[in-house]
Amino acid sequence: MLHEVPSKLDIVTTHERIRPYINRTPVLSSDKINEICGAEVFFKCENLQKIGAFKARGGINAALSLEKDEVKNGVCTHSSGNHAQAVALAAKMLGVKAYIVMPNNAPKPKVNGVIGLGAELIFCEPTLEARENGVKEIIEKTGAKFIHPFDNYDVIAGQATASKELLEEYPDLDAILAPVGGGGLLSGTGLSAKYFCKKAKVYAGEPEGAADAVLSFKSGKVEKAPYIKTIADGLLTNLSEKTLGIIKDTVTDILLVNDDEIMAALKLVFENLKIIIEPSCAVPLAALIKNKELFKNQQVGIILSGGNVDLSKLSFT
Repeated sequence: MLHEVPSKLDIVTTHERIRPYINRTPVLSSDKINEICGAEVFFKCENLQKIGAFKARGGINAALSLEKDEVKNGVCTHSSGNHAQAVALAAKMLGVKAYIVMPNNAPKPKVNGVIGLGAELIFCEPTLEARENGVKEIIEKTGAKFIHPFDNYDVIAGQATASKELLEEYPDLDAILAPVGGGGLLSGTGLSAKYFCKKAKVYAGEPEGAADAVLSFKSGKVEKAPYIKTIADGLLTNLSEKTLGIIKDTVTDILLVNDDEIMAALKLVFENLKIIIEPSCAVPLAALIKNKELFKNQQVGIILSGGNVDLSKLSFT
């Protein structure tokens, strides 16, 4: 179990640990999207990862990093969906019980995914306080081990392996873009760029309707968003001290986009890459398109974070 910012060796070791249990996801590109962006764009398709999201990497690594004695009473977490499924999958692999606290407005595919993996599901109000209180009650009642969605260095090291794989295939990237919610993926991406690439700058895409990370990035302390209203349901969480510390050190900038821009990017991926992604996943592409002068004629990697979308809630009209 890691107690400090993951080193290069930590991320290499993590990758070896989780390699048998994850998919090495493909990297796709599209001439049409390249033309629109004025750049060569390479999409790391974590929507095709186990449980349909990059979160499998961090959740599995965190669970495998625990001692047998620590997980004998099971594992627990709170999550709007993708980390919930990751922890449920890891628990199933280890043969232990998983207790998952989810907000009562979580997308149906994510809820069904957790149930399908055999976890015990506890719904709560869609607030961080309710989620944390739910986990506290579970720990008191069962003794389950808590695996935080992002404020956990083993989780961050796991998420870093997505960019590590991307850079193994495309070592000359000029930039990598990732979405930012709690910052686990972004901080992991920042570390991989720092350790495994000579020149790639890291940028985040963030929804205007959940713009806490951009404020935290500027002030240097964990901030809350002025308001929460966005279709990108996976990006509603604040950064943590751990993720902010890494992001300050490894990320160049955080770029804001609105819901219309997110939906336009989502549609572009559906039409040109022929894959399903969730709105949170489209945020970095939306940021690239909005700021294309910043990336003109560059090689740009984008982490497509997940594909667990409730299609009934999407409208392209």
